[in-house]
Amino acid sequence: MTAPHCRRCLLNELDGEYFKSVYKYIDSLPQELKASPEIYSRRLGVCRECPELKNGMCSQCGCFAEVRAAKRHMACPMGRWEREI
Repeated sequence: MTAPHCRRCLLNELDGEYFKSVYKYIDSLPQELKASPEIYSRRLGVCRECPELKNGMCSQCGCFAEVRAAKRHMACPMGRWEREI
């Protein structure tokens, strides 16, 4: 079943087995590569309000917002949040 188009939805708000594999990938990242839980949550809050978020994907770069936000070395392609050092 294909998920309906959802503006400003994150993957965890959409239904589907495919999205579970994305969270398995995030969980498998080495701890030293992950953003802190506070920063991850803040980043997702920013993404959630961004008009470029569509069905959990950033229309600017094509990534899954949760994956990009989970990696400490990543930054928002729109400059809305920065890398965690």
